[in-house]
Amino acid sequence: MNFNKIKLHNIRKTLLRSTAAALCAVTISASAALSVSAATASTAASNAATSAVNGTVQSTTGTTDTTGNSQGSSDNQWPASPTISAGSAILIDADTGAILYEKDCHSRAYPASTTKIMTSLLAIENSSLDDVITFSKAAANSYKWDEANTGTREGEQFTMEQALYATLLKSANEVAYGIGEYIAGSIPAFSDMMNERARELGALNTHFNNPNGLSDTNHYTTAYDLAMIGRACFNNSTFMTISSSVNYSIPPTNKTAETRYFRQRHGMANSNGYQYEYFKGGKTGFTDESGYTLITFAQKDDMRLICVVFRESDDASRYVDSKALFDYGFNNFKKAPISSSDVSSLFNSSNYYNSKVFGNAGISFSMDSAYVDIPQSASITDIDISVSENSEASDNNYDFTADVSFNYGSHKVGTATLLVTTPKSDTKDTNLPYIQESTSSVVSQKNCLVINIWHVIIMIIAVLIIFEIIDTVHDNKMRKHRRRSYNRRRHR
Repeated sequence: MNFNKIKLHNIRKTLLRSTAAALCAVTISASAALSVSAATASTAASNAATSAVNGTVQSTTGTTDTTGNSQGSSDNQWPASPTISAGSAILIDADTGAILYEKDCHSRAYPASTTKIMTSLLAIENSSLDDVITFSKAAANSYKWDEANTGTREGEQFTMEQALYATLLKSANEVAYGIGEYIAGSIPAFSDMMNERARELGALNTHFNNPNGLSDTNHYTTAYDLAMIGRACFNNSTFMTISSSVNYSIPPTNKTAETRYFRQRHGMANSNGYQYEYFKGGKTGFTDESGYTLITFAQKDDMRLICVVFRESDDASRYVDSKALFDYGFNNFKKAPISSSDVSSLFNSSNYYNSKVFGNAGISFSMDSAYVDIPQSASITDIDISVSENSEASDNNYDFTADVSFNYGSHKVGTATLLVTTPKSDTKDTNLPYIQESTSSVVSQKNCLVINIWHVIIMIIAVLIIFEIIDTVHDNKMRKHRRRSYNRRRHR
């Protein structure tokens, strides 16, 4: 091997080592960059989630009690709440979803007959009040003599309206069973409908197994979940008309000659010592396994509240606790409107946890009217804002919608959806979030370095092939040179 051959071989070896080292460096750098980006995105998402905490502990175990003793100056001003005896409870604003009070609200509980608010809601949404239900043998025999019932017989017919009054006021178990069969064809199919609708309403820790709430280990919910279902009921005028009624009667039917008379079972509707002036509707419940349960709707001026209490030891306690929580909500909180200009000022304030996300790109906001629930002594300027990481791109001009939470300390006091608009020409030099089409993650578009490892590898292989060709050509030339030299020596 001559000097030139050795030199070329050494060059190729050196190149191989250099390119291998370069490839490793690029891979490590790219991996590190990806790790940093992922860590940054994770941190941002964590910050967003942390900022959006609504003052409750998202757990299905243990006991929590929101009493305004959390950390932070705003939390120190959160009104002190009453002491109640319920095992779990919640008080929310029906319009904003703000949790004003909660006690172990995410722990599972048996709902008993409060189940029937979901049964009635589905019936209203999937039938006409004039529809006629014919009760099957299974429905007529679906209750025991000591359980709430109207004595419905096989083949007896009610209109859907009559059935709903019997379900919500009389709490008739066999009537709720008949509604389920009528709407879905069978109880298992109706239970599936109940569970699907519950998930749509945000009740994610709920599983219904029957339409009447009779005890079943696979039939459970939480105070928070029932309140979410209650929000849909409160917004349904037909449901509220029936639920708020004090008396109702069903005239003789095809199977019964007597008129049936019903009286509202909810104690806050009656003058029996628990009557509440702001009562708008609700549903009672009881089984040996569940204890006394109650969901109640109340309204004072423009504030609509929902209270749920579970695992009460006696009938009186559920009303005493519910009244105490309603008084706490109405007397200590106000419903304040929040506008696009308020949101804009909150984004631009130094208190906004991630204001750098929007830079100075001339963001404009479009938002439907929104409200927040804040203590009577607080003002809009005490509110912080956090943006959900589940924002979505809305068009190709970098416009996107963003779900925002309004927070008073650690308490989420309202939500809204913003349409964020930035002129396309302003997006080049800003930190405006870049929303990938295939994911909901938000990452910064500024100072990004994109490296395609396969392109680097292909380039390296191409260089090596070129050197191999040069080496082959060089070898061929050397062989020809040696043959000519040999032939000249032989013919001398």
